[in-house]
Amino acid sequence: QVQLVESGGGLVQPGGSLTLSCAGSGSIFSINVMGWYRQAPGKQREVVATITSGGRISYAESVKGRFTISRDNAKNTVYLQMNSLVAEDTAVYYCNLGQPGVGRSYWGQGTQVTVSS
Repeated sequence: QVQLVESGGGLVQPGGSLTLSCAGSGSIFSINVMGWYRQAPGKQREVVATITSGGRISYAESVKGRFTISRDNAKNTVYLQMNSLVAEDTAVYYCNLGQPGVGRSYWGQGTQVTVSS
């Protein structure tokens, strides 16, 4: 089993910054993909950014240049630095860990990010 615990969400003004963290524990294989997804009210969950254990990174077009994903493999932790936040970034952000070798995917409980003045 794998557990993912997110932290760092909250309320921020437009133009502000937040950093999300997600710490994984349990049976985590060395080859994996960690990422952040988000779901706004009335919308489907969408990918924000992903990073493989080898360091390959992918971003959604809407966050390129504003968000930065990084990870600490030794701690099984992934981070999302969010800058220049706008109201459209308001959503529940979920951490995900994918283990392609065994075809499993795990989700965190989600953390609310609200961008509002």
